[in-house]
Amino acid sequence: MSYRELYNNWLESPYFDEGTKAELKAIEGDEKEIEDRFYTELEFGTAGLRGVIGAGTNRMNIYTVRKATQGLANYIIKMNGQDKGVAIAFDSRHMSPEFADEAALCLNANGIKAYVFDSLRPTPELSFAVRELGCIAGINVTASHNPAEYNGYKVYWEDGAQITPPHDTGIMYAVSAISDYSLVKTMDKDEAVKEGLYVQIGKEVDDKYIAALKSQVKHQDAIDAMQKDIKIVYTPLHGTGNIPVRRVLKELGFENVYVVKEQELPDGDFPTVSYPNPESKEAFELAVKMGNEINADILLATDPDADRLGVYVRDDKTGEYHVLTGNMSGCLLAEYEISQMKEAGQLPDDAALIKTIVTTNLANDIAKYYNVRLIEVLTGFKYIGEQILNFETTKKGHYAFGFEESYGCLIGTHARDKDAVVATMALCEAVAYYKTKGMSLWDKMIEMYERYGYWSDGVQSITLKGKEGIEKIKNTIEKLRENVPTEIAGYKVLSARDYKLDTVKNMETGEVTGTGLPKSNVLYYDLSDSAWVCVRPSGTEPKLKFYYGVKGKDFADAEAKDKELGEYMINLVNSML
Repeated sequence: MSYRELYNNWLESPYFDEGTKAELKAIEGDEKEIEDRFYTELEFGTAGLRGVIGAGTNRMNIYTVRKATQGLANYIIKMNGQDKGVAIAFDSRHMSPEFADEAALCLNANGIKAYVFDSLRPTPELSFAVRELGCIAGINVTASHNPAEYNGYKVYWEDGAQITPPHDTGIMYAVSAISDYSLVKTMDKDEAVKEGLYVQIGKEVDDKYIAALKSQVKHQDAIDAMQKDIKIVYTPLHGTGNIPVRRVLKELGFENVYVVKEQELPDGDFPTVSYPNPESKEAFELAVKMGNEINADILLATDPDADRLGVYVRDDKTGEYHVLTGNMSGCLLAEYEISQMKEAGQLPDDAALIKTIVTTNLANDIAKYYNVRLIEVLTGFKYIGEQILNFETTKKGHYAFGFEESYGCLIGTHARDKDAVVATMALCEAVAYYKTKGMSLWDKMIEMYERYGYWSDGVQSITLKGKEGIEKIKNTIEKLRENVPTEIAGYKVLSARDYKLDTVKNMETGEVTGTGLPKSNVLYYDLSDSAWVCVRPSGTEPKLKFYYGVKGKDFADAEAKDKELGEYMINLVNSML
């Protein structure tokens, strides 16, 4: 059907509710809007769904959620996993509770039990619950750090990680095979509860999750010694982190935790920010104000589903707050966790530090210093989770730490997704530990730069919305693929990796080898002087993203090189659009 025929079908079919029809009637004179809502199905990608809330096949609504869940149910039944059940969580976004219930009732109508949290919970707790309850899969209704008009639907498999091959393609195929929305199953909620198919969960899972986090503490003695002297400012950015973050810090003994009141309560409008992303300077404005007022040691912000963590740390010498990128906070935690395991004699000989290909090469230096194996995976924390599963099944390798540049890491293996709650806990512990040594976290960061070199890494993106934007993103990547550069911003291209073609080309010798990773639409260039550049389309937003890293003699040198390389890439990509 054409987009117009689909639009008319939604208006005329008795299957769609009157509220949906009223929303669609309101745009009947806007051809471009109608096309955008119906020119395609909201894509069920390798992590599930994510899109703008609204009526239409290319929007997040109860019908697209039901369709995705019917596909998931069909796949679960095909894999004979229907007796294990599915855990479901949701965040503070608009329609999150409703979408969670729609997913549960679709599963229930297919004879699959759903364990649904009684109120909003963080993404990592959903990952934990999947394994704790022995479920075949998990669903989290969240759009993470996207703007308020978005919602999403993340799918997890029984290992607690987001779906990876072969389950991702299997589920995607099962969803795409459903062509008629009216054939999707659902049932009455009261009947589902009565039949024991819809089961509410809450406190018992919370308690076990918090206990799992606390088991990762390396130095309770340092916390006990410094708990009265450390001041922590925290903001949940209107999301799910408020209760679990405050609970774990309180139970560990931290006495001075100050929460940004204006951003404390869940609110799907995210009224204090335009974009609830802890990477954003705007997200920290209120926390910085409070931090300056009370002279806080550390400022922390979790995104709406509490899997990403933003961090500012104070320089005790100047009183200034320094922004830590995801690369910086990830490396601080990698250094702390691995060094303390080694000091205690608890670092296994086959320990591994795992990072994504777009994450700083400072991590490579940390791994080398502590003699742990470095493993690189594709972008997406699910690939780190996949490595943990591989360690467990083969009995070879031990997970020491894993992180990605996009402000996400995991300490321990209680979850298989990034966990901002445990990261918050660990950073506060690190503040206490280094304070016993007369150091701030910023002092430690400087010490690391002095040891490993002054790495500076950046990420930028160009947003291209709608059908035309998606085409431009595809075309730009193809232009780069077909015309491999020999020089970028004055740096010589040493090798060019194409993860879609599974090739690594040595630009000097012409030799071509494989990447060793699954196929993905990503281009990566190893440059002279330890620099690098990577280009890829975003998997969650209509953006073309490029990442880059340099190594300098000092801060000023690294920042200058970083800025120059970033500007070059912006100009290069814009010239291709």
